Amino acid sequence: MAEYNKTPQEEEAMIQDAFNELLNGYLNSNHRKKVEIIVRAFEFAKEAHKGIRRRSGEPYILHPIAVARIASHEIGLGSTSICAALLHDVVEDTEFTVEDIEQHFGKKIAQLVSGLTKISGGIFGSKASAQAENFRKLLLTMSEDIRVVLIKMADRLHNMRTLGSMAPAKQYKIAGETLYIYAPLAHRLGLFAIKTELEDLSFKYEHPEEYREISEKIKATETRRNEVYTDFAAPIIEKLRGLGLKFDAKARMKSVYSIWNKMESKHIPFEEVYDLYAMRIIFECDDQAKEKAICWSIYTAITELYRLHPERTRDWLSIPKANGYQALHLTVMGPDGNWVEIQIRSRRMDEIAEKGFAAHWKYKIGDGDEESELNAWLQTIKEILDNPDPNAMDFLDTVKLNLFATEIVVFTPKGELLTLPAGSTVLDVAFSLHSQLGFHCIAGKVNHKLVPLSRKLKSGDQVEVLTSKSQTPKEEWFSFLASAKAKTRLRQALKQAQRPAIEEGREIYEQFLRNNDIKETNESFTKLLGICKVGNRDELYMRIGNGEVILGDYVVRMMKKQNESLLSRLIFRRSKKAAEEHAAENKEKINSKEPYVLHSDDKESNFVIAPCCNPIPGDNVLGFINDNNEVEVHSMDCPRARALKASYGPRLLEVRWDVQKQFFPAQIHIEGIDRFGILQELTQMISSHLAIDIRKMNIEAENEVFHCDLWIKVADNDVVRDLCAKVAEVNGVKQVARVF
Repeated sequence: MAEYNKTPQEEEAMIQDAFNELLNGYLNSNHRKKVEIIVRAFEFAKEAHKGIRRRSGEPYILHPIAVARIASHEIGLGSTSICAALLHDVVEDTEFTVEDIEQHFGKKIAQLVSGLTKISGGIFGSKASAQAENFRKLLLTMSEDIRVVLIKMADRLHNMRTLGSMAPAKQYKIAGETLYIYAPLAHRLGLFAIKTELEDLSFKYEHPEEYREISEKIKATETRRNEVYTDFAAPIIEKLRGLGLKFDAKARMKSVYSIWNKMESKHIPFEEVYDLYAMRIIFECDDQAKEKAICWSIYTAITELYRLHPERTRDWLSIPKANGYQALHLTVMGPDGNWVEIQIRSRRMDEIAEKGFAAHWKYKIGDGDEESELNAWLQTIKEILDNPDPNAMDFLDTVKLNLFATEIVVFTPKGELLTLPAGSTVLDVAFSLHSQLGFHCIAGKVNHKLVPLSRKLKSGDQVEVLTSKSQTPKEEWFSFLASAKAKTRLRQALKQAQRPAIEEGREIYEQFLRNNDIKETNESFTKLLGICKVGNRDELYMRIGNGEVILGDYVVRMMKKQNESLLSRLIFRRSKKAAEEHAAENKEKINSKEPYVLHSDDKESNFVIAPCCNPIPGDNVLGFINDNNEVEVHSMDCPRARALKASYGPRLLEVRWDVQKQFFPAQIHIEGIDRFGILQELTQMISSHLAIDIRKMNIEAENEVFHCDLWIKVADNDVVRDLCAKVAEVNGVKQVARVF
């Protein structure tokens, strides 16, 4: 990062230029021009943040100006939101109060600033992480005024754009939290452009090398790609002009993150990602009633020129996505033999696609379908939040279930539309209509045929719910529920029914600890959960209360042994002072600007490998200080690591491999055409020529195709890459990749 060095006069000019750019963009928008209050908010914020600087060295006021600019120019919000964005850090970072804001700028702006301040401060309960709590508050304020979350999105986007000035561990935390929570939230709110940029920026800081490589390859192939697009688009443009339409046609490039995702999921190199671009046609239309007809006329014109892929037409005109997205997508065969997706939408649809719900206000005529869909989704989120004392990780995962859901649309017998996550069942429909219907559901009728309540639904199904008064909620229902709303309601119902047993179990357990003079530790309790095969405290109490778990002598010995082992560890550290030094050491690791070096030899190591992803030297990894004060090493893309980044950011470490004479487990998957002797050829090559230690091998052949899984011990990922390259050369092998 370049050293910051500007005179006060240069700084003043820079601040004024940034504010003028914000103001000019606002004046060019369709909003009513309330310049005076925006200027007052700017002057107020500038004075409040006077003398305060960002980590980069710049005056702090540049951050709220940038957030207001994103809210105005990129999301399309008006003067109230611009003022709230300019003032969003005043209450948290200075001595001014929400009452001061209300006195100067009125109730509405004060409410937005208050909502934004609530998100930043505080923590919910002793078990929830600060990040989970911030996200919880963010969602709670959404239901009061959606503009709070839109301004928070602008704040997050600017923080991501300026993340380079942060320490690496802080970068991991913010990037991980962004990818885990904010990008899917932006997608759900229809902020497609912001969602794409958040994903790309997160990817840039989590995988800098891969980001650089893909960006360079995109740049290197640009000329050839433009030529192919021009050849493809020219006949379409000519045909549409012949129809007398006023339109823009352009190529939409796949983002770096989505290209990388495809390479990883399909195990293919960059050169084999053929759908690098899609064509987007945006037409002008003053009459909303004519938009669908124009979309279908463009569709007809294109299918007269190119061969249509029959299974890849998507009609989001009649039934928009729950985030308001409307368009007609089709896929056709291009002149170079590759499939190309074409997106057709009006100027209105395009603004809603890029700016999401903020754009609805520009076109709003009454309470449309999209607004009611958003309100239904916010109501679902609120019900999830009403679940008392959520475990931080469970809470984030439950909300993500809603954010990431791909949707299906089904009909009630009366023809009402219900939008549900893909994979939803009859029981999900029952819970979405009413909790009591869910509790008493015994079966359903799908398209007039009797089906079990676990039957998965498809878009367009007509669903009738059948109930019985004798039916009660069951634990096994969780296995076939897809919607977060249904899972939350079922969990609450089961908890309510189990409450007496839980309370009785709690009393028995606490009495047991007192009678046997046992002091519970995290370590001993975790061990007890493992022995009893339960996931949490309430489940253990319930099992004890129901008589399914008996606390006997074995438990006494186990828990006392755990206490002794903890004591011996403290004695081994020789004193309380040594224990404090150990904690300080961890703090030093976290705050250090230097990476934590991972040492290991045949005697000892200063880290443990996370069993969820089994990273090996050379992999892109991060460290996490676990409850045992060990540095736990995770692959950067491990799903568990993503959750840790979103929930336990302050315990993350930047790490660097320095491992000698150690071997780590890795798994390789091989697919190909079966032939006589191929197994022998593979094993001989791997064990003899490459001298790799094979630990296990599973191979099966079906209809001339074989699948092979290979477990090996290797020193680093260079060995794995070399192995994959050599195996790929074997006659008959079609695909080989490491399994994470």
